[in-house]
Parts: sequence; C-alpha cells; structure tokens
Amino acid sequence: MGQVKPAEIGYGSDAHGLVWGYRFAPGQAPVPIGCDAAVQWLQGPQADSSEFIWLHLSLSNAAAERWMRESLDLSDAFFESLRESTGSTRLEVEGDALIASVHDVLFNTSFDAANISTVTISMERRLVISARLRPLRSVDRLRASVKAGQPLRSSAELLAQLLREQAHVLVDIVRQSTAQVDRVEDTLLANRVSVSRSELSAQRRSLVRLQRLLAPEPAALFRLLSRPPDWLGEEDLRDLRQAAEELSAAVADSGALTERIKLLQEELTASVEEQTNRTLFILTLVTVLAVPINVVTGLLGMNVGGVPLSQNSHGFALVTVGLTLVTGVLAYLLLVRGRD
Repeated sequence: MGQVKPAEIGYGSDAHGLVWGYRFAPGQAPVPIGCDAAVQWLQGPQADSSEFIWLHLSLSNAAAERWMRESLDLSDAFFESLRESTGSTRLEVEGDALIASVHDVLFNTSFDAANISTVTISMERRLVISARLRPLRSVDRLRASVKAGQPLRSSAELLAQLLREQAHVLVDIVRQSTAQVDRVEDTLLANRVSVSRSELSAQRRSLVRLQRLLAPEPAALFRLLSRPPDWLGEEDLRDLRQAAEELSAAVADSGALTERIKLLQEELTASVEEQTNRTLFILTLVTVLAVPINVVTGLLGMNVGGVPLSQNSHGFALVTVGLTLVTGVLAYLLLVRGRD
C-alpha cells in the first residue's frame, strides 16, 4: 500500500488537519502515513494485531475535527474533551478506547504561567489519535524520537513514552528554575538584597500552576490501572505504571522547589524589612540628636527681653559647647547604651 507522507517541516497541517502520522509494526522502524492511507489501513484486513497507527492533528485547522468525525469511529467523550478548557485533567475508559486530556508546556517558549496547553488523546489497540490547539513540547519530543526510528511495541507504550517526556520536560524546567533560585540564594547569603521579589513570585506562580495541572495525571492513571481495558497486556500496564511513577516524582520535585522559593521569599522579605528598620532608626536618631539644637535655637531666637547671655561676649561659645555636650550624651545613650 502506498504511503502518503504528511507535512513534517515546521508545524503546519495538511488539508485534513494532520500534522504527522506514523504506522508502527513489531521489529520495524515507524513509517510515515497520511490520512487517506491510514483510513484504508484501518478498514483493511490486519495480518498482525500488534500494528497500530498514531495520527496527530492540529485543532487550529477547522477541517481536523470534521475529518475525524467523518472518517474515524471515535467516541463522543473524545470530541467533548476537545472543547474542555485548560485545567481539566481527564483519563478514563470509554468503550474500548482510553480517553485522556493531559497538559504540556508550549513548544520552544520560555516557561511561564501562560505557556501551558492541552493535548487530547484517544487510544485504542490499533489507533492513537492526539489533537492539540498549539504545538507542545513533550509531544514534539516524542515525535522526534519516533521520527528518529524509535520502535514502539503498542499504543499503550506510546502513551507511556509521552508521560515520560512530560516528566523530562518538567525536570528540565525544575533544573532551570533551581539554577535561578541558587543565584538568588547566593545573593541573599552575601547580604546583597538586589533581587526583585517579582522574579521569585513569577517563578513560584508558574511552578504552582504547572504542578496543579500535572499532579492529577499520575493519580488518575493509577486509578485507571486498577481497572484497565481488556486489550492492555501486563507489559503495557507495567510501562504505564513506571511512567506514572516518573511523572509523579517530577511533580514532587517541582513541589519541593516551590517550597524552597517560598522560604526564599520570606527571607527576602525579612531582609527588606531589616533594611527598612535600619533606615528608620537612622532617621529617628538624627531627629533625636537635633532636638536640643532646635529647642535652644527656638528659645534664643525669640525677640523678647531677658534672653540669657545676650550681653556676654562669650555667649555663643558657651551655647555651642553646651549643645555639643548634650548632643554627645544623647548619642552615647542611643548608640552605645541602646545597643547593649
């Protein structure tokens, strides 16, 4: 059967919304396949039940959903998941299909709280359909591995590999954030409060959101594995369980980094408050030391009779010496005795 190779340069899709498609067979490298060839293969006789197809479509192409409805026998739950907003994690069995909505970081972007989207998956024994609105990093890493010739035993192993790629992406994000947090911590330990608190807040907000979106996925997968579809074998269940454990460990690492950032925020706030208190103390000290001068200046400046020392030739020197002594005593009490 002739193979139709979908567009694989950039992230464009063909007339049916297909970004890429691959056919997997035991002991063979994945073979690119197009929409028409995939439909013919699904409708034809299957010599090997281990073969399956993976089609990845772009929902930004309006023809994608229409083609899936017209050409593929997919459950209504899958099409309902396409319309769910980011934040809804879904992993359930619908008939013979496994329907999943998993979250991922956008491809080739600096990570922040807005750079997260969802890929919706319908997985059966012979067919895996994944659909997304925008290019995603973990999905692209999986596609790069497949394009390089990585064989996959079954459709369940493809889902397990996607979960592992999610864990790797999360680990990379945690590693980059850890390097930035280390730099902030070194600055604080050196008593140089030159870090913007908004920088730490942005990192913590991004990690918390990513953790909130990814944390339900391992738990949902473990619940699914307790009552798996009949076509999943023991090896498939083991792969999915290991992938869920790797993702769970990565989520736990991001949670630990979030707590560390929280502690750094508290320490940074304490340092800023200490500097503020020190500045207020200096201002208060200057104000107190200036009280005798202001009081005496005000009294001697009154235009009334009987001002002391007004007729004494040494009056200015006596007042100056007296004010200096009083100011010195106040400074001693505030700086030396106050410190004790």
